Amino acid sequence: MNISTLHILKYLTGGARTYVNESQAYVHVRDAAEAHITVLLAPNAGGRRYVCAERTLHRGELCRILAGLFPEYPIPTRCKDEVNPPKKGYKFTNQPLKDLGMKFTPVHEYLHEAVKSLQDKGFVRKASDTKVLACRSAPPQNSVVPMFMSKL
Repeated sequence: MNISTLHILKYLTGGARTYVNESQAYVHVRDAAEAHITVLLAPNAGGRRYVCAERTLHRGELCRILAGLFPEYPIPTRCKDEVNPPKKGYKFTNQPLKDLGMKFTPVHEYLHEAVKSLQDKGFVRKASDTKVLACRSAPPQNSVVPMFMSKL
């Protein structure tokens, strides 16, 4: 299991009673794969830097989103560092990828998918009642993205 999924898992299982005062960039694995393919296929993409992240989140914001989606889990509500202000996220732009046609999956959608995957694989118990989110539209029929998808 990767580090990003592990820190989500510890918030769901009660393995962390507080969250750390850190921010991190997030992106859905499908979006990362799609970005690689999009840039490889774009004739004018060479020589540019592309940041593939939907957004940055402070761990407190991450926990609030998880708690909103899955209130039945013991997700922390307090920061371990109660003295310092919340650390700011990275400043970046993903506009060059958007200019090539990328549409990023919103963070709440891929967090929902990640938790559902953890439930399906038995890492956390399944909830009896969870919020259902509208899924992002499917990639175009000729897209090669599904070959590169990874499940948690």
